[in-house]
Amino acid sequence: MSFLVLILTILIEKLSHWRSALQKDQWWYEQLKRSTKLLPKQHTLALLLALSLPIIGLAILLFVLKSLLYGLLLIPVHLVIVLYSLNRGDIRTALGPFRDAWRRQDTHAASLAAQRDLLIQSEEPAGLLQAVQGYLLWQGYQGFFAIVFYYLLAGPLAALTYRLLVLSAEQAQWPEAAGRATRLLHILDWLPARLLGASFALIGNFITVNRALMHDLLCINKPADALLSEAGRAAVEAESDALGEKGTRTLDNIWLLLVRSAVLWYACVALWILFF
Repeated sequence: MSFLVLILTILIEKLSHWRSALQKDQWWYEQLKRSTKLLPKQHTLALLLALSLPIIGLAILLFVLKSLLYGLLLIPVHLVIVLYSLNRGDIRTALGPFRDAWRRQDTHAASLAAQRDLLIQSEEPAGLLQAVQGYLLWQGYQGFFAIVFYYLLAGPLAALTYRLLVLSAEQAQWPEAAGRATRLLHILDWLPARLLGASFALIGNFITVNRALMHDLLCINKPADALLSEAGRAAVEAESDALGEKGTRTLDNIWLLLVRSAVLWYACVALWILFF
């Protein structure tokens, strides 16, 4: 059923706007706010309390539906949870103004677009392009690959938990809860980020990726976003100082790398289901 849900997820994502209709996060912010007020000095417990209510509710729903109609009602529930857990917005649309400015070699306009749309600040053009390349890789990982990994590993409960932790980590209004969510995500990102880095090596330039990951592959302190940025940029041999069309082409190459890696993951899942 998991593979069917993932296939349906891709079809719905490409052919409809259901994802944007489902991804309403205000309920979670209210939940986090209530838990923080209830336990103002126990920030870890407040985050766990906020997480426990939707997760327990979903677990009960899955348990009840499992015995109805041979479990067929589980499919739409799984599908809704996976769609909700995917990335917010359209990454390529958000990159549009930056790409247009960079193609014109207008680094000032590109810097303003990156700051406004991507929340990226950089004084130097080389650092700006590298940061945007890393942003694309990280958003692709956190908004898709991590969700797929945890859904396949532990079902919709894990996928939803990961998304709620990401939403918590992005909230500057509650820095204590955000800090604890970030630390939990650092642990959760360790394995799937390295699996995606290995996918980059298979899809892209194996030698350069191997050289980039050799010293950090098993390091527990290496941030997942930095590791994926290095691995992804190495896989397509992306230059950080390329202006104009050459610079925007590196973003296209990174996007194609993510797409091919997704195909590789789906193929591996299909083979696993067929033979195991």
